[in-house]
Amino acid sequence: MTQDTALDMKDVELNELDQEKVPMAGGAGDSPTGGGEKNGVVKVKLEDDDAIGTKSQKFTGLSKEELLRVAGTPAWVRVRWALLILFWLGWAGMLAGAVVIIVQAPRCQPLPAMEWWNKGPLYQVGDPATFQEDGAGNIQSIEKRLESLTSLKIKGLIIGPIHATKKDEIDKTILTDIDPNYGTQEQFTSLLEAARKKSIQIILDLTPNYRSEKSWFEKTDINFEDNVKEAINTWLERGVGGIYFGDSENLPNTSNFIYEWGNMTANFSKEGKPRVLLLSSNSTQNKLAGNFNETDGILFYRFLDAENKKSFRSLGGDIKQYVEETGILGNSWMIGAPQMGHMASLVNEKLFRVYQLLLFTLPGTPISLYGDEIGLKDLPSKPAQSSRPNMQWDEVSVAANSPQILSDVNANVTFKAQDTDKGSFLNIYRKLSDLRGKERSLLHGEFVLLYNSDKAIAFLRSWDQNERYVTALNFNYEGEVELSLKKDRGEELPEHGTVVLSSSSQRKEGESVSLKSLQLGAGEALLLKYPYSG
Repeated sequence: MTQDTALDMKDVELNELDQEKVPMAGGAGDSPTGGGEKNGVVKVKLEDDDAIGTKSQKFTGLSKEELLRVAGTPAWVRVRWALLILFWLGWAGMLAGAVVIIVQAPRCQPLPAMEWWNKGPLYQVGDPATFQEDGAGNIQSIEKRLESLTSLKIKGLIIGPIHATKKDEIDKTILTDIDPNYGTQEQFTSLLEAARKKSIQIILDLTPNYRSEKSWFEKTDINFEDNVKEAINTWLERGVGGIYFGDSENLPNTSNFIYEWGNMTANFSKEGKPRVLLLSSNSTQNKLAGNFNETDGILFYRFLDAENKKSFRSLGGDIKQYVEETGILGNSWMIGAPQMGHMASLVNEKLFRVYQLLLFTLPGTPISLYGDEIGLKDLPSKPAQSSRPNMQWDEVSVAANSPQILSDVNANVTFKAQDTDKGSFLNIYRKLSDLRGKERSLLHGEFVLLYNSDKAIAFLRSWDQNERYVTALNFNYEGEVELSLKKDRGEELPEHGTVVLSSSSQRKEGESVSLKSLQLGAGEALLLKYPYSG
């Protein structure tokens, strides 16, 4: 039978199938594989044996022996060598490029050695009694306020004096004992531990005759000098982060004592827990500071003259001189002095933010008196010893005969009221403290005076390849001023800077302002930044 005859017979058989068994088409154009459908007849196309045989054969590749024969040919050997050479040339090129980039890239300046007192502000509590609204504060009440103090990013609390003493009686002054009115040694230890958990160190004021107008006894003997050294050693062993002495210019044999006490704190620092000796005087011109430097673990207060005066040109010059004398980290700054009172009582109220910004952007450690963060003022018409206001955490009812009620200078001035106000003195303090602690240019950067006149000053803080910060201050609260900023050396100032903070509500954070011709409003404090340009 021929193949054509077989196909005709298949057509007849399929045509006779019951129509119900014939598969329905799935759609237009659908048909069973290998055939077509027309008028109910399914036609199947059969492939011949040769075609089927051809399709069933699959390529299985070269055998191992065949591959080895081909790989050994001269052409493939040349190709492999060419690819290998290209690979190593590419690798060598990338290595050379990386070396060039590393060599040409500017090198990072090594960070200076810094201790805890360099990294944030110090906060002077002084008499624990005044650190509570009712004037009955003590060691325990200080501990209860640590959480609030932590929000200020402070690194040290200067407390006291709290030792037992009688006014002008040297033999009844026991520097190693705590006055029972302030608490017990156990309570002080608890304060030390609680503060340390919040990364705050306690600096203890050991100024001996603190109940008198004269901080040091007029006549001292060798026994008392030994008692002072014993007290320093005892309190350092108990875990304080440092010792503070006020009125230091009236010390007998001042320089000798300072060297000796500095060596004592330095010896404790070698144990891995840095300690500081902090000294202040009643004068804004601390002549002792030039004889020591911060590497000795000795830190002197630098008091900035905050009097309302006609010319501020000397302020810029004094700052520049102080920095040159003791270095970037060797200074600590305070507006006025602890004996002079609170900053808000020393400066014109229209310049309070100007001094706030100045204090936190100078090179060195800023020091503030309790309440300076909220603009607390001293009580008027009072002697220095009794003019100290009580810290106002919140509004309280005070006794009718309390000195706190005799004046309304601090009416509505409370920590709580300013806590949620973004533009308050308190929150400006917080922002500046935070910036100073995390921006390297503000933390330990170079200081360059850019402008200095009777009414305004401006200076630059810069460190390595970090953002630069410009502080511009107008001390004229009655009129505007135009500053032409210039650098004596180094990189040029850019055309514009970005506003970080301003005491003027007319400026917005992130706004661009001209550095070539900087316009400051009356009594304006302005902090600008610009990027490192290489």
